[in-house]
Amino acid sequence: MSSRARRATFFLITFFCVCALAGSVVQGRVGAQSATDQSQFRDNLKQFTDVYALVEQNYAEPIAGDKADEVIFDGAIPAMLHVLDPHSNFYDPKAYAKMREDQQGRYFGVGMLIQQQRDKIYVVTPYEGTPSYKAGIHPGDIIASIDGKSTTGMNSEQVSKLLKGPKGTHVTLTTVRFGSPQPLTFDLVRDEIPHPSVDLAFEIQPGVGYIHLANFSSETAGKEVDDAVDGFSGMKGLVLDLRGNPGGLLSQAVEICDHLLSKGQIIVSQRGRAYPDQVYTVTHGNGGKLYPIVVLVNRNTASAAEIVSGALQDHDRALIAGETTFGKGLVQTVYNISDATALALTTYHYYTPSGRLIQRDYKGVSLYDYYYNHANALPADKTNREVKLTDAGRTVYGGGGITPDVKIETPKANHFTDELLMHDAFFHYAPEYVAQHPGATKFEMNDAVVADFKKYLTTEKIPWTEQDFAANLDWVKANVKAKIVTILSGQAQGMRVEADWDPMIQKAITYLPQAQTLVETAQKATAQKAAAHLHASN
Repeated sequence: MSSRARRATFFLITFFCVCALAGSVVQGRVGAQSATDQSQFRDNLKQFTDVYALVEQNYAEPIAGDKADEVIFDGAIPAMLHVLDPHSNFYDPKAYAKMREDQQGRYFGVGMLIQQQRDKIYVVTPYEGTPSYKAGIHPGDIIASIDGKSTTGMNSEQVSKLLKGPKGTHVTLTTVRFGSPQPLTFDLVRDEIPHPSVDLAFEIQPGVGYIHLANFSSETAGKEVDDAVDGFSGMKGLVLDLRGNPGGLLSQAVEICDHLLSKGQIIVSQRGRAYPDQVYTVTHGNGGKLYPIVVLVNRNTASAAEIVSGALQDHDRALIAGETTFGKGLVQTVYNISDATALALTTYHYYTPSGRLIQRDYKGVSLYDYYYNHANALPADKTNREVKLTDAGRTVYGGGGITPDVKIETPKANHFTDELLMHDAFFHYAPEYVAQHPGATKFEMNDAVVADFKKYLTTEKIPWTEQDFAANLDWVKANVKAKIVTILSGQAQGMRVEADWDPMIQKAITYLPQAQTLVETAQKATAQKAAAHLHASN
């Protein structure tokens, strides 16, 4: 067996031992492992090492270089974990470093989102306030070289790695911009780059705040939401947008609820067998601020985002609008292994305050179907689903995500919209428009721009008809405007354009009066319960 293979095998044995140790913690709670169990574990481990040795010695191609690591990191370990459940996961050194970076909410670099398209590396957007933004790099710029090294043949990950580095160090970028006769050179000084969870917060209507919370990965997510709420003056209502939010840190979900619910209310409970059950309750409280809240969710709202949605729904603090959420209610405990690797092992289930299980059933379901066909996973007939009651006595359903109080459909795509998005038509048109209008600082969407965009599609051989435009005109206008405004005024302003158009957001705003009624009904129910308890005591 080669030294590389021996190292990979040794790592796997270490991994199994960590799993066994975690298992012994569990067994310590429910009974000691029997000698038979221990013997079976040793036999299974020996069988694996024997199989691995045969593969390494006799496979048609050498298990050399990084191949041995791939067999372990990308094959054996993920396969074992996915037999258990869809969310237990293994982090190799690269993935573990990325996870820690996301949790800390910052890194050192130049501050831009990049993407590989058409065999080139494009700047999707420079983040506002970062070195790349201050230097004048635009969305749509092509990164041609970094410190004199051509990016030809590189992927986004390789380019991203070159852009990052210690704070205060220099990096030179050469970019190609549409309409510019010569490449542009930028000397950037790397700095700490914030990675906020709240990427948009503004007053979408007089007295109505709008917050888009992208994820709960950052350890600052709770504070960001709190700061955004405090930044709205004379708040009469709030739309909290959790669509597409994949979740993240439980602590941040708890912190957000801690400032929206009343002191003493339950936020979420964790139940498992490895450790004692845990119940998280509100310790800070909303200070009597009971403005109406509409939480906007969709099928990709998951985990910590479902904890917030479920807690606010069960306590009638918010009206949940949109689509039934993903249904990810498994809690992972992260165990460090070695060489900056870690195991995220499912140890708990999440339950909402009313006792609803968030997790969707995954037994007998492939990973692909679990993640991509989950919209049809729940039966239309709710008779077999668990039924619970909110504080005010409303019926809510468990056993598969958070069911919204009011359904708002995601706008349906069609062949024309798919075609434009597949070709990144808006993204590539915007730099051309800006180049043809030098010195412009503001943008107005009008018929002339629509006509110019049609010419662009024809030039790029992207099919369209007048009927297509008539049926999707508002969508086209919003997307063209958002991309151009992003170049002229920054990412936040571009996102505001999209939010002002978004029909789901606009519909959510109309439900604020209904959300207010929920709050008032819950207050009355709480007062009646308190009075009845006092009467019974006397």
